[in-house]
Amino acid sequence: MTTAQDGRAVANFILDYCDGRGRKVTNLSLQKIIYFCHVWSLIELNGPLVRHKFEAWEFGPVLPYLYRAFRNYDRAPILGRATYIDPVDGVQRVAEYEFNFEIESLLRETVEFYSRLRAGDLVELSHVEGGPWHSVWNHMGNVNPGMMIDDTRILKFYSKVRAPFAIQ
Repeated sequence: MTTAQDGRAVANFILDYCDGRGRKVTNLSLQKIIYFCHVWSLIELNGPLVRHKFEAWEFGPVLPYLYRAFRNYDRAPILGRATYIDPVDGVQRVAEYEFNFEIESLLRETVEFYSRLRAGDLVELSHVEGGPWHSVWNHMGNVNPGMMIDDTRILKFYSKVRAPFAIQ
């Protein structure tokens, strides 16, 4: 079982990993990559990666606070890092990360695979018919304020899907 992380720290890991390999990451692709990291954490590590819920937005699953952190980049590659306001001294700081071996291994394998895909392909993968985003976005009946994508819904769908990479 994993301990859920701050999405800003996970995002910074993804950005650092991709920078180290010369891969450009936009806000749109970052949202999808972190979503798939969360998906495979639920399946492979039996727990959520990110402690916040994803919302179903037009172009797929989104962590709203992370979207806001990078919205100024629009469609350009992200050059900065996610920050937070330190509650003790009120200073804005870069969200640092330090993950255990299991989480870091999962992140490396997941990011390695998904960061090679175009943003449009990532959107398509996250929009798969019958998948968590699709069922929330096209809901019938129950109202879902905030269009939250519940981890139970993610588990139900992706537990039947094989990871497209090998986790060490």
